[in-house]
Order: sequence, then structure tokens, then C-alpha cells
Amino acid sequence: MEKRWYVLHTYSGYENKVKTNLEKRVESMGMEDKIFRVLVPMEEEIENKDGKKKSIMKKVFPGYVLVEMIMTDDSWYVVRNTPGVTGFVGSSGAGSKPTPLLDEEAKAILKQMGMEEARPKVDFVLKENVKVIEGPFQNFVGHIEEINAEKHKVKVLVNMFGRETPVELDFTQIEKI
Repeated sequence: MEKRWYVLHTYSGYENKVKTNLEKRVESMGMEDKIFRVLVPMEEEIENKDGKKKSIMKKVFPGYVLVEMIMTDDSWYVVRNTPGVTGFVGSSGAGSKPTPLLDEEAKAILKQMGMEEARPKVDFVLKENVKVIEGPFQNFVGHIEEINAEKHKVKVLVNMFGRETPVELDFTQIEKI
């Protein structure tokens, strides 16, 4: 069983209450090994009031909460019986298990929120040739000079203007050749 993201439908305006209730239930029922993160997708919006810019956090999907969990009968029961939860999105009937979000959908939502997305697997090695696939150095080819696994960054030496130039990049910005 693997952990996946599911979407809960809630009473509108109760998203934060559902998040709090669910996190308390997970703790009190010892479900930390099956239910991991509960999120109310938010994004920052700049409002212009009386000539002053004000930053506010706005719900991206009012009436919905995301939960990262391993779907078992127990975890399903805990989540669906949380006060304020009206059901899972993507379940076809009362007795059927819901459909998880596609990985791409979950990553897109997490990225939009500025949250850490699933960490890329580290399978790069020193001196390995790579191609930059994203950013200002896109399509440049170089070799890895340094790997910082903790920060998920690499230093790549790319050939610019006839000399090797070190460029710091995220793992997601490069690919093996």
C-alpha cells in the first residue's frame, strides 16, 4: 500500500475546522502511520485597498481539503467520519473506496501552494554528463561537479563563452544524457 493524495468534500467555510478535527482524530486514534498530511490549499493574493497593497491568503478550492494517506478500511473510516467531512471526491457510492489524485495533479497543487513536492530521487553521480532541461541554462550540457543531496541541488559545469562555468541547479532542472 502506498500513500496517495485524496480530496475531501467539506461544508463550505469549515475547511480549517475539518483539518483540525482530522489531525486530532489521527493522533487520538493512532493513525499517524496511515494518515500523513491534511491540507487546505491556499494561495497568496494581493489586494489593493485605499491605495495600500495588502496580502491575504485565499482558499484555492473552497469546500475541499486534501489528505495524504494510505487507503485502508481503518483510515477510510477515520477520515469519512470526521465532523464536517461530507465525503470523498471520486467515490462512486457509499461503500466504494475513493479514487486518489493523479501524482501530477497532487504535485501541481503542492507547487502552486509553494509547498515541498515529492522529493526527486537522487541518482546522479559526480562527473556525470547531464542536460539542463529548465531555467535560463536550458539545453546546456555539462557535468556534475558537486551534489548537495540535502538541498536537492547540484553544481554543474557548463561550457559558456569557451570556458567552464559553475551553475547551481535543482535536481528537477537536469536530466541524464
